[in-house]
Amino acid sequence: MALAFTQLPPTCSLAQSPVVFSVVENTSLYTENQFQYTCQLTYWTGSTSVSGSYDYFLTKYPNTSGVGIFDVSRVLNSALNQLSFDYSSSVLYFNAGFNYQYFSASAYYSASNTPTLVSGLYKSLDGYALFPEPINQNVPSKSLFWPLMTDGPVSQSVTSNDIGSIGVYVGATGATAPTRVVYSGSTGNGSVAVSGSTDSTGQIVRVALAPSQSGFPLSNLNDTSTYTIQAFSGSTALGAKLYFDVECAYYYVPTRIMWKNRYGQFDYCNFYKARFNTFGTEQRTYQPQLGSWDATTLTYNTAQNNTQRYIVNTNEQLDVNSDWLQEGFNEIYKQLLVSDEIYWIYDQPNNLVKPLAITTNSVKFKTGVNNKLIQYTVSFSVGQTFKLII
Repeated sequence: MALAFTQLPPTCSLAQSPVVFSVVENTSLYTENQFQYTCQLTYWTGSTSVSGSYDYFLTKYPNTSGVGIFDVSRVLNSALNQLSFDYSSSVLYFNAGFNYQYFSASAYYSASNTPTLVSGLYKSLDGYALFPEPINQNVPSKSLFWPLMTDGPVSQSVTSNDIGSIGVYVGATGATAPTRVVYSGSTGNGSVAVSGSTDSTGQIVRVALAPSQSGFPLSNLNDTSTYTIQAFSGSTALGAKLYFDVECAYYYVPTRIMWKNRYGQFDYCNFYKARFNTFGTEQRTYQPQLGSWDATTLTYNTAQNNTQRYIVNTNEQLDVNSDWLQEGFNEIYKQLLVSDEIYWIYDQPNNLVKPLAITTNSVKFKTGVNNKLIQYTVSFSVGQTFKLII
């Protein structure tokens, strides 16, 4: 009688989508009264080694195939609750031990008080998979640009004043780890060395993406410049290149939006067309009692207001319009629509941002075949109101 795995997570998974262990008892023991598979799950940050007890004890009845299927994604995802803006490397280590128990002689019988089948070491990122990607697919297989943690698009635009960074996965994922990120452009070439550690906080690094970001290795970029970014291991290219055009003069001041993508890192887009800010208020009023009712005679103050505001809240709406785009932007716009962390970089020289919540609930996505160039309007509510109320 022994337990065996029928399904294991990949080396690196995304915690918002299924992260599955499947186990089976390879005899017919699972037909015993109230037979259950048990899973003792632990997760942690820091070094690869951990000591102490398990965090969760999970049980599953066998399915019709006699297998116990444990999806631990919700537990892992609940622990990845820090802002990506503050923490670039949102990574959890986890492992699990398995056993079984069944009811016999008025008590539960277990093969052992400790797990008889123990998994290896795995890691999970703050992100999600997409349909129709298979269950337990390793993360590097999801992106053409990996270890650059983005889905593109392959061609993008920036201004010479833009800031921004891109997440680079430097840990072990079952794929080659990068040693540098190479920038090639019309003004020359540059390279930034990257390295990681086994600590969870050293699995992802962020390198400069845009001309004004600190550490950007190309100089003298102007409105006619182009450049590419690509990860390398030594002299071997890893993943596809990202292409950037530095935009020339524009009529409106661009609105630069950044949002957490499906890998837990940030994508950026400049909205070059008109921007509209709408400032509104909501209020509640009451009618105060006027007059000197506690005095010897009744009088009133002519400066008093017969309608008093006692609660006044504010709200701000931001509406932005994209330039004419290629169809490749459709996919990352979908990630913008579902993102739970969005910012407006309203002061690029000082790297100041305002948190946003997207209020656009639906977008009619167009194709380049039917619409040679595509333009979108997106609306947000600003997450910090006019009043500082904590």
